[in-house]
Amino acid sequence: MKLRRLLAVLIGVLLIVFVAPIPTDTEPFIIYFLDVGQADATLILCEGEAMLIDGGNAADSSFVYAFLERLHVEHLKYIIATHPHEDHVGGLAGALNYALADTAFSSMASYNSKAFRDFIKYLDLQQVTLQIPRAGTSLTLGSAEVLILAPLRTYSSTNDMSLVLMVTYGDTRFLLTGDAERPSEQDMLNAGYNLFADLLKVGHHGSESSTTYPFLREVMPAYAVISCGTNNTYGHPHENTLSRLRDADVKVFRTDLLGTIKCVSDGTRITIRPFP
Repeated sequence: MKLRRLLAVLIGVLLIVFVAPIPTDTEPFIIYFLDVGQADATLILCEGEAMLIDGGNAADSSFVYAFLERLHVEHLKYIIATHPHEDHVGGLAGALNYALADTAFSSMASYNSKAFRDFIKYLDLQQVTLQIPRAGTSLTLGSAEVLILAPLRTYSSTNDMSLVLMVTYGDTRFLLTGDAERPSEQDMLNAGYNLFADLLKVGHHGSESSTTYPFLREVMPAYAVISCGTNNTYGHPHENTLSRLRDADVKVFRTDLLGTIKCVSDGTRITIRPFP
């Protein structure tokens, strides 16, 4: 009786080992648009490599830390501050408290704010030097290509100094514009870039001063994501911006309404849904 029971257990183990399917990564490319309120934070994962673009406000540091921990993202190939305003750079210190970074990018080398100084401090602790990339710089993340489109010159507005990234995975394209406004958008148009993208990360939280008609006509996105806070004092997203997106028949996803948003691409098709 004991021998029969032992044989049954052994057969069960063998069935688990040889018959049960081995888990596979069915989502090789994912973008998370984190719900950091009236701020910005985007995490891109591709085939085991990670890029964090902005980190929300300083008050979001613990949320960003916990999000990376939840997904077991302990290593960032790239950490990027699109520009040094606190609602973009503030939470990057939290990210660097959890994950090690290989390369750090920003559009500006210095900025007089505690949030930016903290970002530099935590980079220094990891012995990572902040780099200022030129427009036209190409990066790889897994098999995805990341092309830096802007800034194309020095602007008086820090918003227009935003790094703008085009991310291409297979046949799908994602345009992430930071807080870039009309002058930067026009310069990208004048530069003759192919701006077509399946998904547009709407500039400056849906501000009226971004996502102009000429720019939107070139991008022609099927989807748009707006990162903004519930009942924020800026009135973002602006009704004029939403109207332009409606006119272009763009399906809009908002973090103030949906929370964190997960976007998955298989290289051909894109699926977007709230992240639980």
